[in-house]
Amino acid sequence: MADGVQSVDRAIDLLEIMTDLGGDAALSELATSSGLPLPTIHRLMRTLVLRGYARQLPSRRYTLGPRLIRLGESAGRQLGAGAKPHLERLVRELGESANLAMIDRDMAVYVAQASSQHSMRTFTEVGRRVYCSCTGVGKAVLAQLPDTTVREIVGRTGMPAATDRSITDLRTLLDEMAKVRDQGYAVDDGEQEIGVRCFAVPVPHAPTPSALSISGPAARVSFEFGEQALPLLHEIAGHISDELITAR
Repeated sequence: MADGVQSVDRAIDLLEIMTDLGGDAALSELATSSGLPLPTIHRLMRTLVLRGYARQLPSRRYTLGPRLIRLGESAGRQLGAGAKPHLERLVRELGESANLAMIDRDMAVYVAQASSQHSMRTFTEVGRRVYCSCTGVGKAVLAQLPDTTVREIVGRTGMPAATDRSITDLRTLLDEMAKVRDQGYAVDDGEQEIGVRCFAVPVPHAPTPSALSISGPAARVSFEFGEQALPLLHEIAGHISDELITAR
């Protein structure tokens, strides 16, 4: 990086490589992916371990450290604050509740919400964590990841059913991921809560896979509603993405 500090740049590269590899990596994998000499990687990883941004497992593999959780939560709150005006626009134009979520520790966590003004509406608390396999935002997030990572995530979390419509087996989930990638959006049709429907789209180029959604009672949030809402959802997701890129 021309104007950066080389050691900081390299340390961040190693953290991102571990993230891309599913959260942990051997020294040899870090060397292959980064192109850095092993002594350099060892020195940088030792510093990250001492600061709590990485851990070394008994197997000698390195994994992401617990101090990153605090950074991620703070970044999520800031992302939510910046996105709130966009969510409020969705509510004004579509009339239903809007949410922004991101993946964190294998779950989808809501980082911003704007509530519909209807007396009967959906409401999701900021900070709520849900399984990715049975929510619109969760599926839109998972679809941004390779199938190998999706397998690893659900291998750790399982796929418990929230309703009798929830996806509970890996093959069905992977087929759903292919569909979401192809059409560019995910649908939660009563999979998290009976009688509630949600349409969600990825937020492109977010530093952590994220998704934007509109949700409400299925009687109002029909599939025809979704067809009309999706162009605006993609537009707003693009605006949020542009702001994230500008802020980097």
